[in-house]
Amino acid sequence: MKRLLHGLALVMLAVLLTACGPQRQSVFPPTLTIQQMRVQPSGAWQLSLRIQNNSYTGMNYQSIEGQLQIAQGIPVRVHTKFDLDIPTFAGDVVQVDVLPTPEMNQALQAIAGKGSAGSMPYTLNGTVHCMPNLEDHPDNKNPRDFPFTSNSFLSPVPGVPNTYR
Repeated sequence: MKRLLHGLALVMLAVLLTACGPQRQSVFPPTLTIQQMRVQPSGAWQLSLRIQNNSYTGMNYQSIEGQLQIAQGIPVRVHTKFDLDIPTFAGDVVQVDVLPTPEMNQALQAIAGKGSAGSMPYTLNGTVHCMPNLEDHPDNKNPRDFPFTSNSFLSPVPGVPNTYR
């Protein structure tokens, strides 16, 4: 009985000491989606990309390298550098300009006249580069690269020309 109590006391001590250690910060891949797309007078498309931080710590997002594919067409490059601190489980938006292919413009024109009843599928994929917020965790200086993929639809915004969500 005495040995059992000593063994139980050692197990309890080990559990208590483990709980006193530094808190582990879980870092998870963010979610990237197109929040809005506007056709600029130059013909370029301005994408408002929403970055949703899914980590238990604030993250500093620095760049995106990827591609946008409309319907089954040829993908175009999506690339931008920025400095965006996003707190835990929060989101923010970054603007990216892309040059569409003629096929992408044709697909857009096909749904433009349909109003909110028209929709165009897209796939956005690539890599987002970031690192944990150094103010929250000065000991965690490891940059992170997360792959992302987003599949959804763009539809014309009623009453707002050249704008799609």
